[in-house]
Amino acid sequence: MHIPENYLSPATCAVMTAAMVPVWVRAVKNVKTELPKEKISMIGVGAAFSFVGMMFNVPMPGGTTGHAVGGTLLAALLGPDAACIAVSMALLLQALIFGDGGILAFGANAFNMAFAMPYIGFAIYSLLLKLFKAAPAGKEQMTKKLVSAGVGSYVGINAAAFLAAIEFGIQPYLFKDAAGRPMYCPYGLNVSIPSMMIGHLTIFGLAEIIFTVAILAYVLKTSPNLVHGALPTHAEGEKKKRFASMLPLLLAILIAFVPLGLLAEGTAWGEWGSDEIAEVVSDGETLGYVPSGMESGFSLEAIIPDYAIEGVPDIVGYIASAIIGVAVLVIIFRLIGSVSGKKKVHEIEHSV
Repeated sequence: MHIPENYLSPATCAVMTAAMVPVWVRAVKNVKTELPKEKISMIGVGAAFSFVGMMFNVPMPGGTTGHAVGGTLLAALLGPDAACIAVSMALLLQALIFGDGGILAFGANAFNMAFAMPYIGFAIYSLLLKLFKAAPAGKEQMTKKLVSAGVGSYVGINAAAFLAAIEFGIQPYLFKDAAGRPMYCPYGLNVSIPSMMIGHLTIFGLAEIIFTVAILAYVLKTSPNLVHGALPTHAEGEKKKRFASMLPLLLAILIAFVPLGLLAEGTAWGEWGSDEIAEVVSDGETLGYVPSGMESGFSLEAIIPDYAIEGVPDIVGYIASAIIGVAVLVIIFRLIGSVSGKKKVHEIEHSV
């Protein structure tokens, strides 16, 4: 679902980025005022889970691949505003360091996966929880939350995929070269929508449900007060400490298994490189050319392209990339949380 560089026109990228700016501003403002400072660092942990989740590529018959994102999961845990920030940071890191998703297309990717997915998924999750409000406490109540989150995550990832399909599909209608050929993504809506949605309505949607429900179930069992909207209780104190101490272990386990993502051969639909798109077959026909906008468009050399380190076995490079990504995200938000905490202490002292 990561839109690569030069698949969207610069004009489309500019519009999508402009649309995300007020979303980011609102999300940051709400998080600063509503999220306790001790939970700021949790945004980094959430971003790390999303980052790692996106490394688990799942194969689809026909040679394409996809992955979970965790947008609805993070919204259920931290709220949709914090989830928006977390997924945005994960996407930015992927684009800058690993070349996964375009720099110019970052606004579009964030709109799909950091805006539409967590907010729509959380809306469905919240609606279902209200419908289940009369359910008794205990295991049944936990089941209701997991079902709500699972449905919300499925709708959320498919909403994001549909938006990406539209962004891909409108390019050949709007931007053509002198010969009348598409300059950017060469496949119209009649191709992009079914190509994106078949996988996400089936296997990739199921992967998102499993990822969301599995991690949320762990949180609900170990520290339910950390779920968004839950009121902390004294009895949950020890559970919260135990949960926090288990987070590094849980991330470490996921990182150890990320090489499973290498088993999925092929490239996700719409993520081919400019050197391979000419050979892509659609409806039994090979494209046969490289769109001019893709051939001469913007390019930024990633530090660790495609999560591969030169001279290192793929498995080792993939694990190292996961460790680097997780470490960077966690450190960034720990620093932000630390600065935020110091500012609040200074404000209190100044007011006294």
